[in-house]
Amino acid sequence: MDEAEILLLAGRAGVGKTTVGWEVSARLRAEAVAHCVIEGDFMGQAHPAPEGDPRRRKIAERNLTALWSNYAELGYRRLIYTQTLSVLAENEGMFRRALGARVRIVRVVLTASDATARERLTGRERGSELEHEVEGSARKARILDERMPLDTVRVATDGRAVVDIARDVASTTGWLPGVSP
Repeated sequence: MDEAEILLLAGRAGVGKTTVGWEVSARLRAEAVAHCVIEGDFMGQAHPAPEGDPRRRKIAERNLTALWSNYAELGYRRLIYTQTLSVLAENEGMFRRALGARVRIVRVVLTASDATARERLTGRERGSELEHEVEGSARKARILDERMPLDTVRVATDGRAVVDIARDVASTTGWLPGVSP
């Protein structure tokens, strides 16, 4: 396989992207499917923002390019990438530049109600950021609803076990033996 493949796992804060991403990874590991995982939120974590890059997009792309280069050099061709708005069409260029023009992109958005997101964020956020995270989560859920590409698969997370959610997400990739997307 020369072509790289990327699973973009997106969704509002508190939806479970990281947890589901790791569970998808566990399913792939159990079937000996080579892959790597990158938590996209960490790709631009720099304060203050680099000069000329107020939204930290350039540094995120540079970091993704560097990490993927290391993985690809070792023969990896499949990537699980978790990040809130990663599925948006405006981000496709970054993934094609970082992974190569011949990248197959699978887009999945995890969904959760406002109540579920708040409950999960309350369990996670212990400091001063809770209300900021709750507000940002709702705003980004609206952005995803309005702007996600038509080929994006939605997977509901409310009241569901992580293993069941991950099974549904993994099935969209075609990476598991005997499971077609």
